[in-house]
Amino acid sequence: MKELDQKKTIELLNSIMEFELAGVVRYTHYALMVIGPNRIPIVNFFKAQATESLLHAQQVGEIITGLEGHPSQKIAPIEETYQHSVRDILQESLNHEKKALEMYKELLDTVENASIYLEEFARTQIGQEEMHNIEIKKMLRDFS
Repeated sequence: MKELDQKKTIELLNSIMEFELAGVVRYTHYALMVIGPNRIPIVNFFKAQATESLLHAQQVGEIITGLEGHPSQKIAPIEETYQHSVRDILQESLNHEKKALEMYKELLDTVENASIYLEEFARTQIGQEEMHNIEIKKMLRDFS
């Protein structure tokens, strides 16, 4: 096994935490902006996404402090397009989930063969982000 690059790992985890916290704000905003006949299930979907993003941020923060790091109090920048059709919001969500997937893959590359726990954490998150990508793509198919 290689040695864990603790500094780089903590930096990546802080970036992920900031991104997940931005997801809480993003998905809460989306839930408020949805209108139309399918509002209720879509709002529930976005509220669940916001809750999950908060859970992920908390999990990442626990890992950061476990590595003797200091969790960031920042959130990643959130682009506001002022486009709030369900299709636009879902497309923005897909872009967000793709970025999250990239970040967790970068974490996996960094911790692979250095920490089984962090590898498994990253793999689990990658699996969840891949599933979110699939779900959102399926939701977007209704608009084609």
